[in-house]
Amino acid sequence: MLNLTRRAFGAGLLAVAAFAASFGTTSFGAAADDLKAFNIGYQKTGLPVIARQQQIIEKALADKGVTVKWVEFTAGPPLVEALNVGAIDVGWTGDAPPIFGQSAGANIVYAAALPSNGDGEAIFVKPASPIQSLADLKGKRIGVGKGTSAHNLLVAALEKTGIPFDQITPVYLSPADAAAAFASDQIDAWAVWDPFFAIAETRYQPRVLARSSDVLKVNTYFLANKDFAKAHPDFISTTIAALGEAAKWADQNRDKVAEALHEVTGVPLDAQTIAANRSKFGIYPITDEIVAGQQATADRFFKLGLIPKAVRISDAVWTAPGN
Repeated sequence: MLNLTRRAFGAGLLAVAAFAASFGTTSFGAAADDLKAFNIGYQKTGLPVIARQQQIIEKALADKGVTVKWVEFTAGPPLVEALNVGAIDVGWTGDAPPIFGQSAGANIVYAAALPSNGDGEAIFVKPASPIQSLADLKGKRIGVGKGTSAHNLLVAALEKTGIPFDQITPVYLSPADAAAAFASDQIDAWAVWDPFFAIAETRYQPRVLARSSDVLKVNTYFLANKDFAKAHPDFISTTIAALGEAAKWADQNRDKVAEALHEVTGVPLDAQTIAANRSKFGIYPITDEIVAGQQATADRFFKLGLIPKAVRISDAVWTAPGN
């Protein structure tokens, strides 16, 4: 099992820095009048995808003369790395990526909270697998993205079942590589979120061992580059309000959400329909209760030696001016 260290995090940044260079100059150091582009990181599902399809953020920022650029990521950890170096200004991830990033010194802040992945994130096996329950995972190879929300699900589910984390073999893979490994039986089980979970359901009708909604009470997060948030708090506040409008649209147009997700991401409509039907939409301030829950997750990772140093979540919570 490989732990994330400052060196490992820095190595990941080399690729992100190259990406940032191809993206043009970063924006977080610019004065408001000089800001030309607002770079948003998103994944293959969730509220930001709805906002992009509806052009809600673009409309909210229309009077600022800034181009909104959308950058897709397959998972939260590389998105956090991109935030750290300023390749993007804001982005959405699960609960674990900012913890791993903060522990490695990432220049990020929590700007708002969103609902958890809930029923749309799970640990599962193929129907013919002899594994019938979480207890059967002892000694097995489990595919999961390191530092992802599914990583937290796996840790918490094993803990709840009474299986020490060192009694399974985590196989740290990106969603695409994990899909290939699952298809070829190189891993015994897979922990992942939608739409990858939904795609697996359409292909395999897997046996679900646990969902995040069964094990965890957590949130996903809207994050920002710390320097950008300090220099451009109006962009952060405006974007959060726009995401709130996107959430209202999604709740009022449930029959159109899957098509919107499919249009932006290219993920098959049948899988996005499954994902959309179990998604919850919303965005809200980060409360003391939310901070406490995220701190408990961070403490769990540190206790297991999965992050290089303990973190204090409250140190990385952004507060809008005047609040």
